[in-house]
Amino acid sequence: MSSKPPSLQGRRNAAKQLPRLPLSVFTPPNTGTSDKFPLPPSPSAVHPSKVIDAHVVGDPELGKWQKEIGEILGSRIYGVVLSALPDQISAVPKEIGNVKVVSATISFSPDDIASASAATEAASESAVPVSFSTVFTRSTPESVAALQHVLEKGRPVDIEISADGSLGDLEEFLLQATKDTESVNIPPIILSNILPPPHDFGLPIVKLMNNPSYRAYQEQTATLSLFPFVYVKYIPPVWGVATPSAPEPGATIENSGAKEQREWKRRIKMYLGPSIEAFGYERILFGSSSPRASSAASVAGDWYAVAREAIAEIGMEQEAMDCVFSANAEAVYGRK
Repeated sequence: MSSKPPSLQGRRNAAKQLPRLPLSVFTPPNTGTSDKFPLPPSPSAVHPSKVIDAHVVGDPELGKWQKEIGEILGSRIYGVVLSALPDQISAVPKEIGNVKVVSATISFSPDDIASASAATEAASESAVPVSFSTVFTRSTPESVAALQHVLEKGRPVDIEISADGSLGDLEEFLLQATKDTESVNIPPIILSNILPPPHDFGLPIVKLMNNPSYRAYQEQTATLSLFPFVYVKYIPPVWGVATPSAPEPGATIENSGAKEQREWKRRIKMYLGPSIEAFGYERILFGSSSPRASSAASVAGDWYAVAREAIAEIGMEQEAMDCVFSANAEAVYGRK
């Protein structure tokens, strides 16, 4: 019996079929059909009914986060997935103010089975559902053993891909860590720092689209989606600059940040397309904290504004919007 999931057999070395969005996403109906096929609602009018922020890191009291979420995001916040160290887990409450703590994520060091053991032992002290988190740089016997140890607890595991990490190596890492387990018994593994992935923000978007790294991203995203237990987090990218702020009321186009927001959304949609085609909207989770590797932390409310509009502009309907911004996180992290 093969040790690899059946859906992956024969696919790793074969040519990958790149995901494509239908042309209708980019082309509105012509005027002759506009009565039968009305234009979708304006992106500015499409909001999730509620929001679970699935990536709040380094702010156990939520003080900084609550100052950053702003009025629009703040009015929709239902819950958070909050990071914690093993020795902090017993102090994490079920609610902070009027915000539900959907899960407490306990971090452990990669390549360190002792750290993984400490994280799983601390989990029993939590008053809320727990999950685990680590950083991936390379696949080693030690890192595989550490991941296997925490997966045995049946709880979700966040894996942030470091700046030096390779998505190709990540595929092998996941195969090795899960080869002896039926895929239906593997808890969710949630990848971050790949939607959107790091890239040179100074590279013109036309050149980026034709860059070999972009084609490689499409292929690798399609391959990773073949793991049915893998999800991706939709969080601020490592682009060397912070997410642009929303335009001030009455500000001119030149100094309002609108130009920067448009540029960000154009780039984000380049990566959203392949990710949605590969994973579906049921396996994408919104979060507001920047990856550890980021040198320019984004404000939570600013990222929500850009991230939400980018999704709305590619034509996602209300059900999909609600899944990405709340339902998926509740299903993944909130289960007992």
